[in-house]
Amino acid sequence: MTTMGIDPAQLSDDDLVRELRQLHTTRSDTFFHGSDDALDRHTSRTSELEAEYLRRYPDREVDPARLREGARQRT
Repeated sequence: MTTMGIDPAQLSDDDLVRELRQLHTTRSDTFFHGSDDALDRHTSRTSELEAEYLRRYPDREVDPARLREGARQRT
């Protein structure tokens, strides 16, 4: 599946989080100004890394404010 970069399964937890943060930081620039190939690769790499993170942390902490009920309470 991975054609560029290190296989996400081979990354340490710290490296995986660092890579995800970097991709999320650069998403807007890639979306608005990157070539179609760059956007496709950015999207696929983000998907690979997010899938690996969810595999490792299926019970990750979810902020209650990010749920529908939390959103309703804000309004």
